Amino acid sequence: MAGSYLTFEVDALRQKYAGAESPYNEFLRRRGMSVGLYVLPVGAEDKQTPHMADEVYVVLQGRGRLRVVDEETEVKPGQVISVDHGEEHRFVDVTEDLHMLVVFAPPDLPDEE
Repeated sequence: MAGSYLTFEVDALRQKYAGAESPYNEFLRRRGMSVGLYVLPVGAEDKQTPHMADEVYVVLQGRGRLRVVDEETEVKPGQVISVDHGEEHRFVDVTEDLHMLVVFAPPDLPDEE
């Protein structure tokens, strides 16, 4: 059945968005969700604000910390992190370039930088 699925290669997505102005680049949007690649280099200031959608981060590579309201947790490859809609959150202390897949449900885009 043509058009009922899509496939993506993470390495190809990294190449496609290398040098992009925005750290977040959406590559898939459906009625119930959107998916993008989020890259924060070492020492980056994460300027995102709360979203209107629930969000899941899949950490592909890198290290740092995620601050949600007034709590922090370590972020490292292999983690899957869920943040509820409306929650204040941002990545801090990025010590290795962070590469993450981000799923918003329903679709939402982070604030423009």
